[in-house]
Amino acid sequence: MITCYVKYIIDPFQLDVFEDYGKRWIKLVNRFGGQHHGYFLPSEGANNIAFAMFSFTSLSEYENYRRLILEDQECIEAFKIAEDSRCILSYERTFLRPVFE
Repeated sequence: MITCYVKYIIDPFQLDVFEDYGKRWIKLVNRFGGQHHGYFLPSEGANNIAFAMFSFTSLSEYENYRRLILEDQECIEAFKIAEDSRCILSYERTFLRPVFE
């Protein structure tokens, strides 16, 4: 299993747009075989930092997902929301390997 952890720097004045973007991607990641663990939006502290985490069974499954989303109309629409609104200023992806008992 591989988990993608994403740290976003967001426009705090576009929080509602970013939340809509996140809700769309939760459904999309799950539709493409991943397991989305949610988006985490600012509450206390910094108002421009958000996170997301989702997992795929393997890095090759994640890479397949990355190929497929470039041609899927719903994914293209979700990308366009972020691009048009500029609700995401920057992001960092880190890939993690979970450890269980």
